Amino acid sequence: MNITSYTVEKLEDPIGLLKGDRYEFFLDLDIDEEDELYSEKGIGLRVLFAVENDEGKIANYHFYEKESDEVLDFALEDDEEETVLHFCSEHIDD
Repeated sequence: MNITSYTVEKLEDPIGLLKGDRYEFFLDLDIDEEDELYSEKGIGLRVLFAVENDEGKIANYHFYEKESDEVLDFALEDDEEETVLHFCSEHIDD
C-alpha cells in the first residue's frame, strides 16, 4: 500500500465539544493487484485524525472504493496504521 496523493481539511467544531483539532484526510492508495483489497476502480482511505496536546492519533478510518464511494470492510495492518499515522502527522499543516 502506497499513498499516491491526498487532500486534507481541518474540521471546525462550532460548539466546542471536542478537545484539540480534527482533520479529515482522503488518501489515494496504490494497492498491489495481489492484495485482496485491490480494485480496478481505485481504493481510497478516509482518515479522521485528531491532535490534542501536540499528539496525533487516528480517531477513525475506512477504506472505500473511489469510483462508487462504497465503504469496504477492511482494517489497516499494524505497519500500515503506523505509516498512515506518520503521514497524517507530517501533513496536517498542508
